[in-house]
Amino acid sequence: MKRDGSVSLLAEISAALREFYIAPYRRTFARARREEEDLFMLLVFAETLGVPNPAAWYTLELMPVLYEEFHDWHRRMGMEHSPLDQLRCC
Repeated sequence: MKRDGSVSLLAEISAALREFYIAPYRRTFARARREEEDLFMLLVFAETLGVPNPAAWYTLELMPVLYEEFHDWHRRMGMEHSPLDQLRCC
């Protein structure tokens, strides 16, 4: 019984320390993840946007999966309307 109590206490201390050290950087981590996702979207849709992409054959399969996120992406990139003629999301 004593062992379970000490394990839960250690788990609580570990969670508190993790939160203490990660909290100041949470926004930075979120921004870095969003920038990585934006770069990935650019790589996937590069050929469609007119930018030569040597990996276009491999990214072609990902386009249908990412169409749902395309509207948010092109708005974040500063484009009012979809730059793709075949994809009208706005």
